[in-house]
Amino acid sequence: MLFYLYTLGYLPNVFRYISFRMAGAAVTALILSFVLGPMIIRHLRGQKLHQVVREGTPDSHAGKGSTPTMGGLIIIGATLLSLTLWGQFSQSKPYLWIAVFAMVWMGAIGVLDDSLKIKQKRDGVKNSGLVERYKLLGQLTCGLAIGFYIIQHPLAPTNLLPAASTALPFFKGHYVYFLSVGGFAITYLFFTTFILVGTTNAVNITDGLDGLCAGLSAIAFSTFGVFAYVIGRYDWSRYIGLFHQPMSGELAVFCFAIVGALIGFLWFNTHPAEVFMGDTGALALGGALGVVAILLKSEFVLAFVGLIFAAETASVLLQRFVFKYRKKRFGLEYAQKHRVFRRAPLHHHFEMKGWTEAQVVVRFWILGILSALLAFATLKLR
Repeated sequence: MLFYLYTLGYLPNVFRYISFRMAGAAVTALILSFVLGPMIIRHLRGQKLHQVVREGTPDSHAGKGSTPTMGGLIIIGATLLSLTLWGQFSQSKPYLWIAVFAMVWMGAIGVLDDSLKIKQKRDGVKNSGLVERYKLLGQLTCGLAIGFYIIQHPLAPTNLLPAASTALPFFKGHYVYFLSVGGFAITYLFFTTFILVGTTNAVNITDGLDGLCAGLSAIAFSTFGVFAYVIGRYDWSRYIGLFHQPMSGELAVFCFAIVGALIGFLWFNTHPAEVFMGDTGALALGGALGVVAILLKSEFVLAFVGLIFAAETASVLLQRFVFKYRKKRFGLEYAQKHRVFRRAPLHHHFEMKGWTEAQVVVRFWILGILSALLAFATLKLR
């Protein structure tokens, strides 16, 4: 809206610059989080929408069952309102529209999942939430829709780089081109869907301690915000050796709006948390992070930025695989006594080793910052 007012001559020239609107979006989302946070938390408490403690979590988490959940509404609301003010939707190609679509779609799945968990808890039945296959179906639908749209409506100039391609970190001017089947890049469709669904669930798995997911997500979105700004500028992208995508800089506004919302949310989510983001927030953040990586053709950079998310997911998969193998080979009792991790995901393993919740969170944040620095290194090491 503010950019539109600038085009009409009502606002000064500074409103045309992405760097200014990035900062404006972050500050606005931060303030909105402070304003919306108490109101949403009061509503969640009034409706008794309390956290459902996951099965297998340490005993120290038992008291968190009285803390409100679905606090991701604070993040989503602050981000969308901030983007309404600072985003350039009319001339950003569909970059912002696709990013908002992925965030809202995944967030809606999270709302449904959280609502069902709370209802099942009240009814005294097993708290499984939304059936896994239905949740996965919703995520796959989003990924396939976005991948299909990108193939049919390339966002970057196709005379320089095909739509069904992605950039390689550390290599200047080197890209991965996906095979087409019958004239359609079905392999790229599966690739983008895998990235989006995988990132969404990885972020969701990481959401298990006060402030952990919010802090790591803020670091990740800050990193991709810088990438979006650089890729959207012809001079900077050419100097560094990145493929230039016109108008992709608007994703920087999107990323920093989320960063501002997350910092504001951390005010209420830091230990001991007044509210949890729930699947509402975790799935929305995962979807937003995955789609930004896809739109910037930086899916492989996501492996560096989201290193902690990947490690958390790998710990769960490894724990399950080894447990099932040892159960089948040696029996249930042996499998229960000889686990890879004391608890999975990884953050619970360190809790069981004696780390306090605050220690796990801050140390994982530090590792997240180191991962971001590694991602930034790919900008220059080409």
